[in-house]
Amino acid sequence: MRSWVLGTGSNGNAVLLEAGGSYVLVDAGLPIRTLVRRLARVHVAPQQIEGVVLTHEHTDHARAAVAGARMFGWRLVATRGTVAAYAALMTAGIDTIRVGERVVLSTMEIDTIPVPHDAAAPIAIVATATRSGFRTGVAYDLGRATDAVRRGLTALDVLIIESNHDDVLLRTGPYPRSVANRIAGPHGHLSNAEAADLVRTVAHRGLTHVVLAHLSANCNEPALALRTMAGALARTRARGASSGVATQDEVAGPFGAVSSAQLTLGLSGLKGGIRDSGLGTREKH
Repeated sequence: MRSWVLGTGSNGNAVLLEAGGSYVLVDAGLPIRTLVRRLARVHVAPQQIEGVVLTHEHTDHARAAVAGARMFGWRLVATRGTVAAYAALMTAGIDTIRVGERVVLSTMEIDTIPVPHDAAAPIAIVATATRSGFRTGVAYDLGRATDAVRRGLTALDVLIIESNHDDVLLRTGPYPRSVANRIAGPHGHLSNAEAADLVRTVAHRGLTHVVLAHLSANCNEPALALRTMAGALARTRARGASSGVATQDEVAGPFGAVSSAQLTLGLSGLKGGIRDSGLGTREKH
């Protein structure tokens, strides 16, 4: 299994998973034209997407889902709460699931994990390649690490995890107090320290990559997030795992079962290179 972060942040999120030649998107929050261009950067045509699993209904995670379904025949999957909160999904045809239900696709199975966020029925996901058993987790937009989250994110090979803000930068940043409190609250977003604590509890020797996602453009710095996470990993059995930052305007990856040459490219891609502009959304992080 391989994974790419096509873009992550308050302007749009999308993660591409591949196993056995089949491609699945986790979220489609970038504008559709931007998303198609990002897919082209990793040599994937939009018609190759087997399905799109939406983590929740916020624009920066679901914006291109309906357009992609209409234009390219994407199968959309979302929780019942997400569909109820974003009625446009019903116009494209969508498979609704219960939180905690497993989604079976042609070459992978996706387990859904309830997460605390200010959305109707948000989820994190763990994708398992059917043949190899390789496991990739995607967990962002969660206000705190619950027991369900910790249990769900065990025994992973790759973890894409939210590291949204630095506590000091959030308190002294540009947001009104009400917005800052919402971000730091139990249904907002994980701080660097909270993300590091979560990873420390789920890390194991088989964890190869930790990719930091959904960083705030106003209340975080990649170096701060990386330093915090590296310090946490150094105190676990996964101290040999690589960590890096995925950004809004770059494609990061591939991560997973790749050659050493591909791995070098993937890690360098976390810090710069592929750029593409996105549009704004209604949610600020």
